[in-house]
This record gives sequence, structure tokens and C-alpha cells, in this order.
Amino acid sequence: MTTKPTARKYRIRRTGPEPGTRPAASGDQQPAAPQQQPAPVTRPAAGVAQPGRGMPGREVASAKASPERLPETNSNVPARPQAQTQAGAPPKARAQQTAAKPAGSPETVALQLDAIRREGLTGRQLRMARRIAHKHELAPTSDFDAVRLLRARGIDPFQRANMLELVVPGGEAAAKGATGAGQEPTGRIQLPQTVPGPSETLPSTNVSPAEQRNRQISEIQADISRRRRRKMVMLVSRLAAFVMLPTLIAGIYFFFVATPMYATKSEFLILQADGQAGGAAAGLLSGTQFATSQDSIAVQSYLQSKDAMLRLDRDIGFKSHFTQPWIDPIQRMSEDPTNEDAYRAYQKRVKVGYDPTEGVLRMEVVAADPEISARYSQALIDYAEERVNSLSQQKRGDQMAEAEKSFRQAEEERRAAQEALVNLQLQGATLDPEAVIASLRQQITQVEMQVLEKELQLAALLDNSRPNQSRVDGARGDIRRLNEQLEELNARMTDASQGENSLAQLSVRSQMAQADLATRDMLLQSALQQMEQTRLEANRQVRYLTTSVRPVAPQEASYPRSFENTILAFLIFAGVYLMVSLTASILREQVTS
Repeated sequence: MTTKPTARKYRIRRTGPEPGTRPAASGDQQPAAPQQQPAPVTRPAAGVAQPGRGMPGREVASAKASPERLPETNSNVPARPQAQTQAGAPPKARAQQTAAKPAGSPETVALQLDAIRREGLTGRQLRMARRIAHKHELAPTSDFDAVRLLRARGIDPFQRANMLELVVPGGEAAAKGATGAGQEPTGRIQLPQTVPGPSETLPSTNVSPAEQRNRQISEIQADISRRRRRKMVMLVSRLAAFVMLPTLIAGIYFFFVATPMYATKSEFLILQADGQAGGAAAGLLSGTQFATSQDSIAVQSYLQSKDAMLRLDRDIGFKSHFTQPWIDPIQRMSEDPTNEDAYRAYQKRVKVGYDPTEGVLRMEVVAADPEISARYSQALIDYAEERVNSLSQQKRGDQMAEAEKSFRQAEEERRAAQEALVNLQLQGATLDPEAVIASLRQQITQVEMQVLEKELQLAALLDNSRPNQSRVDGARGDIRRLNEQLEELNARMTDASQGENSLAQLSVRSQMAQADLATRDMLLQSALQQMEQTRLEANRQVRYLTTSVRPVAPQEASYPRSFENTILAFLIFAGVYLMVSLTASILREQVTS
């Protein structure tokens, strides 16, 4: 715990003006002459205080200086008195030794600092002394040097009341001070001194480190602010030149110069004819929009092709419409445009989109006249319908041609088989050899049965003891005649089954011809069925173009969209500027690094 330091009293020592200088007149302040530094201050031996404790009191003797003798000093306050030395050193010898050396010499400064260190000042007192030194625009090198400089200026850093006593009215000619050995009393100048001429010494330009640091920080801040303002002005200038100005030009064009364009919208779709499919696999996609997706894509490609543009130009006149002089120069084509130039304009004016989820074709046709736009749209729909019909007709024609060819071939083969069978029948003079052979076999069987019956009758007659001879002879005659008939039939059967022209050979060839004819009949029936099925399939594959939204001439212009296009132009210019600036910054950084 520390106690409040007590005030010390110093003896003020005045010095007279140096030789070669003139005394300052009343009211004028002259440059200060070098002042002799006071002697180091020591404590009395009996009252030595511990560090952090209060210091013993000081004695101050004041004297009034004559107003006629005002030496030129560096301070407007009286100088500090020389302090007493430590125990063991005579004060008079110490004062003589200090006075013998110059006031600003290193030995004198070292002695004064050593004396201040021996006073046992606390840290708080030293910090207070440094703050007061900075306040009075001094540049101390340490806390003890701050105490020394303040005492040299006549300021007590540890007693604030003494600072108020330094300011006295300007009309008074008296000043506090004491006269040392060989020193003249010095007066106090209250008003700021003026520099009488260029020959006089100017005030010192030395400033404190804190003030110098603050000044440098202020200069750096001002330079940063100046650079920021300059960069901001350059940024605003570049934005105005590369973003705002082009956007303004684009907005003026879209709002005041661009010719209004009228858009006619229509929708149509391609349908498949209703019919029974050839099989289950063939009818999987028959009822969906994917069944006609290829045809829809083909129609879309045709409507956006150069062929459709040339046909539209021949029928209605596409080039002549967009070369009219009342259309603005940007949207107007040249007087005699080529097909490529007209096709580029056609791609911008005719938009055809296909929605695969719904199977709908949406078309938008833009022209400078609403009626012309509707005519263009209707003509393109007619072209698409013809294209759909031509695509399905070619496919159906190919399928029917193949089916008809197969049917004709099967019919010709069946006719050849029939002719072969007739020739066989005419060659053997028998229409049915198999029936003749069957008849012979039936006759032989009947004769054999009759022979068997007659033989049984004869055997029954012979079994009698006295048979009737006439009946026996009749039975034997019947048996003989039946045997002869049987031999004749067997001979005919033998003749029919032997030789190239036998009935057996003719029967086999007739059976083969009949089998071939039956096969050709089956092939002809299959070809006929396939041709009918192909005809049904071809009818099912017929495509129909159905217009769901018919083209209607608009009453208001659809293009240009002035506000949206202006915003889009701003975003495009801003994006281009941002990319270019970032690229330039990266390249500049890479080059500099």
C-alpha cells in the first residue's frame, strides 16, 4: 500500500542572458537561450522513504525578478532549484561541479537522471510524469528523462496546483524565482513570443513519438481514403462505360426503335388409326403417345428445315415480308437475301417444340403483320399434314406389295399342281385308278365267295348215297364257271398293277399330285390370310394430324419484350464485365507475383 507523495520544494535558480543576445522587450517573446540544468535532487538522510511510499516535503524559496532583465530562455516558467546531494557528498561541491559543466552535456544529463533514480519514485509517478511530458510536447527517452525535462521547464509533475500557478496575468511584472550563486533572476513571459525576423532562430521542429505516430497514421488514412475515392470513381466510370451505357442503348432500342412483332401460336398432334393389332406385342404401344413419337419428331424436323422455308417462300412469300423498309434495320433482311440468310431469320421466327409426355407439337410463328403470321402458321400445318400422309403411305405401300407378291406366287404354284393331276388322269384313260382297282378287288372277293358256296352245295350233294346227278352236274358247272371268272379278274388285277401305265403306278402318281395340290392349297390360304392381315395392319398404321389449337391472328404485339430484354441485356453486360475484370485481376496478380 502506497501513500500520497508529498510536494517537494525547490529553490529556483535564474540565469542571465548570454553574451551576444539582446533582452526581450515587454510583450515580445524571443527564442529561448540554453538554460543551465538544475542540480540533482537528493533526499534528506533522516527521512528516506521506501519505494511506493510518500516522499518527504520540499522547501521552496521564491523571489521576484526584475522586469528590466528578462533573459531569453526556452521556458516561460522559472527553472528548478538545485537539489541537495546525498549524505556524504557536500552540497556546495556538488553544485559547483554541476555548474561547471554545460547544461546540455551528457555528463550533466546522466547526473540528473541518477539523482532522479535515487529519489525512489513510484511507477505511478513515473507514468504521470511521462503523460505530462507528452502533454507539453516533450520527447522523453524514458520516464526519468520525462521528470528531468519537466523540471527543466519548471513544471512539477507530481503537484497539479503548481501548474496553475505558472499562469499569471500579463500585466504583472513580478515572477517567482530564487537567485542562485552567480545567476540572475529571470522574469516570466505570459504571451507567446513572435519571431522578429528570419535571422532569429526558429522554434524547434522536434515532436513527440506519439504525435509523430498519430500524424503518420492520419497521413496513411488520408492516403487510403484518397485511393478509395479514386478507385471508386474509376469503378463507377468503368461500370457506366461498359454496363450502364450499353444497357441504356439496348433499352432505347427495345422501347422506341424495335418494330413490334406478332406471334401466332398453334398446337397439333399426330394420332394413329384405330384397329386391331396383329398380336399382343404389337399392341403394347398402340394406345400411348410413344406410338407416334418418331413421326412427331420427323414432322418437327421438317417444319424447321430449309425445305419448309423455301416452300413457304414460294407459296406465300417469306423473304419479301421481312425485307420491307418499315421494319427496323436490326430485324430487317437485306434487299436480296440469300437462302442462308433467310433460313437464319426463319429459325428465329418459327419455333416448333415437341412435348414427349403429352405427344403435342407446339408451334409459334412470328411476323410483322398479324394476318401474315396466321397465314404462315396455317400453311406450315398443311405442310406437316402432307408430310405425315406421305410417311405412312410409303410404309403401307411397301407392306402391301410384299403381301400381294406372296399371294400371287402361292396361287401360281397351286395352279401348276392342279394341271399335273389332270395330266396324270388323262394319261391313264382313267379318272380314278384307285376306284378301278377297288372295284376289281371287290369283284374277286364276290366270285371267291360264290365259288365257296357252290363247292359246299356240291359236297352236300355228294354226301347222299344216291345223289341227283343233274344237280351234281349243275353244281360242278357253276364252280367251273366261277373259277374261270375268278381267273379273268385276277388277270385284270395283275395287268393293272404291273407296267409303267398300270393302274397301281397311275394311282401312286395321282396320290402324289393330290398331296402337292393340297399343300399348295394350304400355302395359298396362308398367303391370302397374310395379305388380309397386312391390309389391316397398313390401315392401322395410318397417321392423322389433328389440330387441337388452330392459329388465330393476334391483336397485340408479342415482341419485343422491352423490360425483360433490357434487364437481360444489363445482366449480360454485367456478367461479361465481371468475367473480364476477374480475368484481368488474376493475370495482373500472376504477372506481378
